[in-house]
Formats: sequence, C-alpha cells, structure tokens
Amino acid sequence: MTPSRDISRLIDIMAALRTPKTGCPWDLEQNFSTIAPYTLEEAYEVADAIARGDLADLREELGDLLLQVAFHARMAEEQRAFDFGDVVQAITEKLIRRHPHVFGNERSHTPHAVEGLWERIKAEEKAARGRSDKDAGALAGVPVALPALTRALKLQQKAGKVGFDWNDPRAVLRKIREEADEIEAELDAGETGASDAAAEVGDLLFAAVNLARHLRADPEAILRQTNQKFERRFAAIERALAAKGKAPQNATLAEMDALWNEAKASERK
Repeated sequence: MTPSRDISRLIDIMAALRTPKTGCPWDLEQNFSTIAPYTLEEAYEVADAIARGDLADLREELGDLLLQVAFHARMAEEQRAFDFGDVVQAITEKLIRRHPHVFGNERSHTPHAVEGLWERIKAEEKAARGRSDKDAGALAGVPVALPALTRALKLQQKAGKVGFDWNDPRAVLRKIREEADEIEAELDAGETGASDAAAEVGDLLFAAVNLARHLRADPEAILRQTNQKFERRFAAIERALAAKGKAPQNATLAEMDALWNEAKASERK
C-alpha cells in the first residue's frame, strides 16, 4: 500500500484497516458511536488551524477530517447501508439542487438573496420527505451535540425567523443588564441564592450570544479570539514576573493586575 493523491487509495486503506483478521485491532472494534467524538475533535482542530492561520497544519487537519468521513462510510458499507460513493453523490446532488442560481435559471446576485433561496429549497426538500418545520416546531433540526454557544445562536436564528426577536441590539443589551441584575440579587441572598445565580449566568450567556448575533458576529469565534487574547496577556504577566524571579503563585493580585494592564496597553500600541 502506497500513498496517493487519489481518493480511492484512502478508501482502500480504510477497507484494509477494517478487514477482519488482517486489519487493525483498534479500527476493527470501533463503531459509529465510538468514532463520533473523534469526528467532532477533528472538526475543532480544523477550526483551530484556520484561527491560527496555519495553512500547513490546515492541510493535515483536513486530511484527518476526511479520514473520519471515510471511516463512517466504510462502517456503513459493511452494514450494506451506503458507501463513500453514495456520500459523494448525495452531497453533489444537494449542492447542485441548492444552487440553481449557479447551475440553473435562478438569479440571485447577493449573499442575502442566496440565503433566502437556500432556506426555501431546504423547506421544499423537507416537504418532499413528508417533513416540515411547521410540523416539527420552529426550533427543530438544531443538533444537541453542537457547542452550547453555537447551538444557542442557531436556536435564536430559528426563533427570529418566526418573529420572536428584538429589532435593536440595544434592547438585547438592556436584557443583558437585566440578567446581570438578577445574578446580583441572587448573590445578595447568600448561600440560598447561589444555585439560582448559576442558572441566571446561563441566561446571561444566552443573552450575550443574542447580542453577538445582532452584531453579526459568531459568538463561538469571538470567544475563541478572547481566549487567545487572555492566554497572550497572561503569558506576558508570567514573563514579566519571571524576569523578577517570581511565579504567579508568589505574586499578589494587585501586582498581576498591574502587569495585565501593561500588557493590554502594549497591545494597543
């Protein structure tokens, strides 16, 4: 078996790994449920490579993600459900069907118009399968396994399509302040309000996602950026302390806070 640019070689390798007696013992004992977490992990690693702007790493991570597709397709083929070719055919059919403005006679020249066309075609597909959002509920179809921020965003988008939404981001900001006030009230209640305060934090996060949506920002992406900023600034604190022969656990909060502000000011410059 040798490497190749041909997708058929990947399919052959996957088949060899899953062949009883001669294949890989670990690969052979896997099923859809045990592989699913790896599929999610590889998708996150693709997103991470993109966020870091590392195209060499992105190539590797896309390969790992493609392996997940080949793995699932191989297990399905063993059950005589479908194979890799069926997966390719299904997605090519869907792309052609959902892009009549490219492959047909429709004319949509703006991203907004294309989004509307895409949603209309999705609704027609569901109706053809005997399903509809009306029958299933306005919030149907949002996977439970999505990251919580992303799922909150999608739930809000679906609710917004049926009119359950604010028209002004300032109204969302007022909701955020309201949720923060409720948390403070629960904290003022002492231990009896601690668990309720935690629940209110969930409401606060949900409202923050809503504000990001109204600002046309992806909450998952901007939180990743904030995480990176925190890591960068905290690393600056550690370097500054190390130059003084100290570690964070030996410094005071006031000292670290001052170094944080220095790192923040340095970034702004």
